[in-house]
Amino acid sequence: MHLPSSCLAFATAMTLALAGAPTASVPANADFETCDTGGWTLTGSAFTVSSATTWWGGTYDQHGTCFLSGYLAHQDTATGIARSSVFTATDHLSFLIAGGYDPQHLHVALVRAADGAVLDRQTGYNSEQLARITWDTSEVRGQAVYLEVVDEATGQWGHLNLDDVRTSAVGDAGNGLTSVRLGSANQPGPTEGPAAARYAVDPLRPQYHYTPYQGWINDPVGLIQWRGTYQLFAQFNPASPFWGPMHWAHAQSPDSVHWTNAPVALTPPAPAGPSDTTGEWSGSAVADNGALRLFYTHYTDTAAHPGAIREQVWSATSTDGTTFTPGAGNPVIPGPPAEAEAGFRDPKVFRDPHDGLWKMVLGSGHGGAGKVLLYSSPDLRAWTYRGVLLSGDGSTGGMWECPNLIQVDGRWALLVSTNGGEHYFLGDFTGSTFTPTASGQLDSGPNFYAAQAFTDSSGRPLLVGWMNNGDAFDPNRLDGWSQAETITRQLSVRPDGTLGSAPVSQLDRLHGTQLARRGGTAVPTAAPVPIADGASLDLRTGFDLSRSSATTLGLTLFASSAERVILSYEPATRQLVLDTRNSGYGQGSVSHVTSAPDAQGRLNLRVLTDRSSIEVFTGDGRSLTARVYPRYTQSTGVTAFATGGEARLLPTEAWAMTSAW
Repeated sequence: MHLPSSCLAFATAMTLALAGAPTASVPANADFETCDTGGWTLTGSAFTVSSATTWWGGTYDQHGTCFLSGYLAHQDTATGIARSSVFTATDHLSFLIAGGYDPQHLHVALVRAADGAVLDRQTGYNSEQLARITWDTSEVRGQAVYLEVVDEATGQWGHLNLDDVRTSAVGDAGNGLTSVRLGSANQPGPTEGPAAARYAVDPLRPQYHYTPYQGWINDPVGLIQWRGTYQLFAQFNPASPFWGPMHWAHAQSPDSVHWTNAPVALTPPAPAGPSDTTGEWSGSAVADNGALRLFYTHYTDTAAHPGAIREQVWSATSTDGTTFTPGAGNPVIPGPPAEAEAGFRDPKVFRDPHDGLWKMVLGSGHGGAGKVLLYSSPDLRAWTYRGVLLSGDGSTGGMWECPNLIQVDGRWALLVSTNGGEHYFLGDFTGSTFTPTASGQLDSGPNFYAAQAFTDSSGRPLLVGWMNNGDAFDPNRLDGWSQAETITRQLSVRPDGTLGSAPVSQLDRLHGTQLARRGGTAVPTAAPVPIADGASLDLRTGFDLSRSSATTLGLTLFASSAERVILSYEPATRQLVLDTRNSGYGQGSVSHVTSAPDAQGRLNLRVLTDRSSIEVFTGDGRSLTARVYPRYTQSTGVTAFATGGEARLLPTEAWAMTSAW
């Protein structure tokens, strides 16, 4: 438990009066089931009670009928405080919270009655779905305390909701299950570092995927193997678990699966004001005569800096791989060419084997259609515009972001991020032109975007993507961080001439205890077969379709009696479907991909789960990636199921995964 020195501004007389008041072990009307605010002292006009069950994004998920609402009375415009009665602290305290993220102006605070000291506080996460916060209050056990729900915000999401305050059975969900432990107070302090043991405290933090220690990440950038070490950078906002002025976070690995955090590589200039989002956007890295050189989009917020050029290409160099200095010649490219009004960003630099020149592809768009621009340079310093490498027809979006051009199995693959997904073109590159011969989605799940590819020293085309859910209602924000990257994947051209991916082979180095090993197994209709139990797993399984009569077969993941993810397959349509709608917090989705069995009729599956992520890979190179947020600690089961007939499970193995940190 952290004990900040700041105090709320209370009248001394009131504080002393509260300190001397008789106390119980729980505040009065702690669950608001009187459907009024009795037992709570209100100031201002922000708070009332509500019995509503749904909002535009889903359900409130209150406990019982009523909850304290900071929105119902006057929406986001009102301010006020709701103060509980004084009660005696026990070892733990929990409550349900929803509403806006604003630590300074919106929070639930635990206050010591004797002196008004704030012992803990929690803000919302820009969602109306009530999530359970749990605090360890053993350090103040026996002391007189009270809760304050503070609303000093008037903008969008300027409200908080509260329900079901508990000082005993704090995690009991009332259905035989235990709520996962959320809350920023449970996170290690900022100087404690991202050691594996500290990362493990957070029940929804992936253990073998790259995540920010605190704050927000999005695009993986600057991927390279330099001096034998894999370098991963990421778009990063250290100030909050939401997008903001972009920095470059940095991590290093000996094998592309074990990671160690390095210092922040790029930092934006000091902002002109609180709304200035000027920052260092996405880019790439190359080896430059022994140095490590970054190319990136220097973005200027023109609302804060009128007359400035919005997007330019800059570079920075390092001789030790950790400290980067922006080049004296910046900007490398001062601005976009004509007909690039949709954007001019995300430079990806590579050495072209056709002519030995350095080439750069940038994302852009014009007239409602995305495009990739091509530049060349003999020395990484003087760049010449070569024209449009490829244009879309509008069906793949009006702006193509994060382009990559990389050789895969003797073919050239052009990757672009558009329409919320990752699109690829396979084709022929001459050094100045690109002619596509095949195209498709690289990953068909709901949370895969802004992938970056690179070739390592062994010649493998590798890739990392962003498991994006930027607009989703992400409960990780209650713990002060948001977003994650995928595991490292290896690209390949499939036998049918399309592009696929699979986990990098080194991922096996993270295998811990083997939890399952079985031969082929019959799965009767409506009689699921348990496979394994764990929140972070590497599962290798599948179905023998030649010996299955089921109309639908598949797996349940992150399963408990109350929630689950369903991965199903219909042999008749060859549709593999990932359904996360009943997976816990958030809205969930249904996504699908067509996947064919092999020549022997086997549907081979590899499923990677990691606390709040799922990556599914098929034997024919298809993939589905999704973020999920289980509510309960028991939601760790994996089973095989069949409907409409019997299924035959292939030989199956499962391992618990160890930490990447």
